[in-house]
Amino acid sequence: MSPRRIDPTLATALLEAAARLLAEEGAAGLTTRRLAAAVGASTTAVYTHFGGMDNLVRAMVHEGFARLHRRMSTVRATSDAVADVMALGYAYRANSLDHPQLYQVMFGSAALGGFALSEGDRQHGKYTLQPLVDAVARATEQDRFRAGDPLLVAQNMWIALHGLVSLELGGYLIDPYDADVCFEAQLRSLMVGAGDDYEATAASLARARRRRSPRA
Repeated sequence: MSPRRIDPTLATALLEAAARLLAEEGAAGLTTRRLAAAVGASTTAVYTHFGGMDNLVRAMVHEGFARLHRRMSTVRATSDAVADVMALGYAYRANSLDHPQLYQVMFGSAALGGFALSEGDRQHGKYTLQPLVDAVARATEQDRFRAGDPLLVAQNMWIALHGLVSLELGGYLIDPYDADVCFEAQLRSLMVGAGDDYEATAASLARARRRRSPRA
């Protein structure tokens, strides 16, 4: 008898189901039995693909950052680096809205309980910030941003955007200043705060808006 083939999509299905269970029910809801039932598989599937629940949670973090990196990598460099910075902001937000449960696990805001992230897990996703660092550096070279450490500038922008996205996912941003309004106001403030001219920022925002990443 030939060995049974492993469904290549099962690992992804397990990751997404686990993220949903964590987000909706907390760590108590994330059991091998509940997870297997959610994807229509046996409990051994978790161990076959991940070796156990701790490794599965770690894999969720890595998968979340991998998806973020793929989305950010779709933003190509142009002659308007400030527009590129804002286009990266659009991509970041779109990714979080497409994968809200994974986003919460990536940054430890889901109720992880005994599945607490290690320092290595928390630092794993830093590579996803590099496209923003590069765009900030180019905006500085184009004399749109004042001189400074591109990593620090990029990190401060990420911190601000992460806060907005977290509030949006929590349902806190409503009319008259909903997430769309606040997001673009935040982008403008961040660009001007980095040294850009207000009118130049407005023109770059219009370009970035036309390039914004579609939702999946």
